[in-house]
Amino acid sequence: MNVLIIGSGGREHTLAWKIKQSEQVDKIYIGPGNGGTETIGINLPLDILNFENIHQTILEHNIGLIIIGPEDPLALGVVNFLKVKNIEGLKIIGPSKEAAQLESSKDYAKEFLIENQIPTAKYKTFTKDEYHYTLKYIKEGNFPIVLKADGLAAGKGVAVCFDFEEAEQFLNQLWIENKLGSASDKLVVEEFLDGIEVSFFVLTDGKNYYLLPEAKDYKRIGNDNQGPNTGGMGTVSPVPFVNEEFKTKVIQQVIEPTLEGIQKRKLDYKGFIFFGLINVNGNPFVIEYNVRMGDPETEVVLQRIEEDLLPLLIHTADSSIINREVKTSTETAICVILASGGYPNTYEKGFNIQGLNSVTDSIVFHCGTKQSGNEIVTNGGRVLALTSKGHNILDAREKAYQEIKKIHFDYAYYRTDIGLDLI
Repeated sequence: MNVLIIGSGGREHTLAWKIKQSEQVDKIYIGPGNGGTETIGINLPLDILNFENIHQTILEHNIGLIIIGPEDPLALGVVNFLKVKNIEGLKIIGPSKEAAQLESSKDYAKEFLIENQIPTAKYKTFTKDEYHYTLKYIKEGNFPIVLKADGLAAGKGVAVCFDFEEAEQFLNQLWIENKLGSASDKLVVEEFLDGIEVSFFVLTDGKNYYLLPEAKDYKRIGNDNQGPNTGGMGTVSPVPFVNEEFKTKVIQQVIEPTLEGIQKRKLDYKGFIFFGLINVNGNPFVIEYNVRMGDPETEVVLQRIEEDLLPLLIHTADSSIINREVKTSTETAICVILASGGYPNTYEKGFNIQGLNSVTDSIVFHCGTKQSGNEIVTNGGRVLALTSKGHNILDAREKAYQEIKKIHFDYAYYRTDIGLDLI
């Protein structure tokens, strides 16, 4: 079977790395891919939002399975487009445009959660023409408070505000300065939940599911969770506080009601669901849904899966899943992101990366790189995802931070505290 993975980040590199291990795979194509995916499969110069280009690529390369990695093509309806084309034998991993609203619209997701009695923070949604009413509502509420742009914003549309001045400043950025464009036409105002975040993942055919390993993400740019939000600066799996009792609550109170809600709404959903949760005194609350795997969560989750991923993907596309947990290593995996200096704000690209071949005790997944002649150069804010496994968090951390010192490029930056809070 020939496989096409859509995207260019660490998630796509990790998916290609894992699928490459399958005896059932023939060729792996990644479109557009990056400097790391070139060593695993064949990069194709795809525009991920040009659906006809994707369609022609599928036909040209006899693709049997396509995995859509990023959220934007899903939100814009790539799955709907491909299904209308009715390509013989093609298996698709990704939800329809309607189902993708679980991620592409925070308001849609909150309505879905409330409708299906899934634990989540109390909220209210406002539109741009309600500016003064929104400010009044926020001012009369309790702080901290959470403000979320309704649409897709690459992790930059959420702010936890600890006083009215912070909230007003963020609101003005969205609605006066229009920093996120149409993504912030609506604003979701949520109560703040105090707890520890954790992410759960399933592969689902819309009815049944495979439960994947959980992970904890580190969103902020600086140590001790300081500074602005990013796409993620590191991850850890497993998460120590996720015991059987907590996992059972997640399954019964979050995962199963979500799948029941998908069936009630008759949503076409075959793919990954990412449940962004917060543990509040031992109880899971949903912060957000993602309708694809996270990045850099994929790097640690797939590292721990001890069975062939490709058959699981095929069963998902064919609606032949039987509920179960996937076979998972008991070891700990830690991912540390090596980013461009200045990220998540302005940064430069095109710096030569040195030392990649010196890493021996970890795997380096490429997030924002490209081939330039015989060199690999930086090509994004998050550049590399160095992932290590160990007997426990301390062991995995030690490997990761020893290995990451071997890699160099101008203005490289990484957090030094990934996993420390879990020890």
